[in-house]
Amino acid sequence: MNGLTRRNKIKKSIPNDPSKWSNAKSKAKKKFKVYPSAYANAWAAKEYKRMGGTWRGADNRVTKRGKK
Repeated sequence: MNGLTRRNKIKKSIPNDPSKWSNAKSKAKKKFKVYPSAYANAWAAKEYKRMGGTWRGADNRVTKRGKK
């Protein structure tokens, strides 16, 4: 599994409307000099959601950790 254990394997979120996702990605490519980048992908995901797009599959949201 290429160094990833079964527990660590990242699952993908898949857009429910591929045409909206493609449109959001093309807007990000025009807006940012470097694509793909974390900023451009985050912006594209926000734009996709703004356009009414939804996701299916894994929930890969980042959560904050408290102090231990």
